[in-house]
Amino acid sequence: MIKFLDLKLVNEDHEAELKKAFEDFLNSGHYILGEQVLKFENEFSSYCGTKYCIGVSSGLDALQLIFQAYKEMGVLSIGNEVLVPANTYIASILAVSNVGLKPILVEPDIKTFNIGISKIEDAITDKTKAILGVHLYGRLYDVNELEKLSERYNLLLIEDAAQAHGAVSADGRKSGNVSDAAAFSFYPTKNLGALGDAGAVTTNDEALAEIIYKLRNYGRTSIYKNDIKGYNCRLDELQASFLRVKLKYLDSDNNIRRKIAKYYLENINSNNMVLPFVDDINQHVFHLFVIRSEKRDELKDYLYKNGVETFIHYPIPVHQQEAYKRYANISLPITEQIHNEVLSIPLNPLLNSSDVDRIVEVISNFK
Repeated sequence: MIKFLDLKLVNEDHEAELKKAFEDFLNSGHYILGEQVLKFENEFSSYCGTKYCIGVSSGLDALQLIFQAYKEMGVLSIGNEVLVPANTYIASILAVSNVGLKPILVEPDIKTFNIGISKIEDAITDKTKAILGVHLYGRLYDVNELEKLSERYNLLLIEDAAQAHGAVSADGRKSGNVSDAAAFSFYPTKNLGALGDAGAVTTNDEALAEIIYKLRNYGRTSIYKNDIKGYNCRLDELQASFLRVKLKYLDSDNNIRRKIAKYYLENINSNNMVLPFVDDINQHVFHLFVIRSEKRDELKDYLYKNGVETFIHYPIPVHQQEAYKRYANISLPITEQIHNEVLSIPLNPLLNSSDVDRIVEVISNFK
């Protein structure tokens, strides 16, 4: 069986360095917000090309802290509307509603899976204060168009970059540096994955960064001095040390992903499915290689029976989740079509040429 992803093998590839990182962490005697977090923040901000990186406990916390910080700054207030792609993972929506803002679901572009540019202006009201763009599956949203729209309507532009570590825009900027602020997840399955939960915020806004530094650590500026009401959302020192090891390999791993994706695109017989739309391969890091098929469930069973494990990201759209039943009567046909048809096939740097050839052969023979 070709597994969809084997995290044990992923981390075995760096076993010696990860063990050394753990030993250094253990022997340091400093386990919360120490040297490793600071070094990772500096290295990741340098990688993204931003002035600031704030390490936090998860991707969801990263997004929530961005919105909460803007509330502390008086830029956002309870009840303000945030435009969000309707077909994202639920964390994007939770980050908005959890801090008292109102998510406005916008249909995606069915080709790119990202927020539909042509549908944004119709969704803007006098309560709209921000756009949350999601680089879904590793493909950058339309950077130029979202920047133009956010400037035209004086809206904040926030990135959910949880799946797009290292993707590069047409003008050479990396994900995390194409917005007012960006949220990253380092969940173990990500292109840059920790060995547990972890996340980060990147931004060039000094005032925003300073507030997020406070918010992640009880709202304090020094021990027992608290300027604002904060949280405990700190990046773990151990996870920071692991991320520093794996960051060194991110670009080379992404290039392997692109190479495999290119091979899939050129060799899979797509008569019974729609392959990902790729017009600029550098703007995609293929966190996932997602195809669409009207026979999705049949295709999934067929591939499993022929030794290829797949995964569905995500079977139930947000507006059909019990948690957001107030959206139940909204009509989102493009989002629903995508969620009914998408299937993720294996794509990761550990796949060898025989695995890739076998996947292409099996999927191309599907009738």
